[in-house]
Amino acid sequence: MMTAGKAHPQHWLEEDLAALAAAHPAVARALKRVGPPEPRVRPGGFGTLAKIIVGQQVSTHAARAIGQRLTQALGGRLGAGAVLAASDEILRGAGLSGQKVRYLRALAVAVETGALPLRRLPRMDDAAVVEAITAVLGFGVWSAQMYLLFSLGRRDVWPAGDLAVRGGFARLQGWETRPTEGQVRDASEPFAPQRSALALLCWRVYSEAPL
Repeated sequence: MMTAGKAHPQHWLEEDLAALAAAHPAVARALKRVGPPEPRVRPGGFGTLAKIIVGQQVSTHAARAIGQRLTQALGGRLGAGAVLAASDEILRGAGLSGQKVRYLRALAVAVETGALPLRRLPRMDDAAVVEAITAVLGFGVWSAQMYLLFSLGRRDVWPAGDLAVRGGFARLQGWETRPTEGQVRDASEPFAPQRSALALLCWRVYSEAPL
């Protein structure tokens, strides 16, 4: 089981990028071309998971604005208890769709009842964390992987379903077309167990030179 470091959830990033570059010339070339990715860290807890819901199928700018309005509408704190105490009108007024209101309430219930044991997640292995998060309405594997990588700091998370990861990986490998999720998952095996660093690099490669 991999656990987050005490000083920084992605304290391993520089070390893992160096190891990947030494073992894979394609990584070394990419690092030389675009530079190393910055750590991307989010605090663990209800607020981060709630913001994953808020950000589904909207732009980053829109998600940030809705998240701010939602926090303000709940009295300045995005917590499970505050969500359950708020009316649908308040939640919808912050910019959430009816579906996202249902997802947010389901998350709040799961946290309040202990069905989603937030405090135990850092001590659980990756597969168990994914199972626990995806059991909550509105959360798929990608959402669970984002929490693993950004909040828990796990070192071998590979979100092959992410379009930007796939696009960046294709550019890194010199492929002319964006591969399928299955192809990217299979091709990532030689990069284990440092695929979190690879994913961060792929995002940077894609943002610098999208396919």
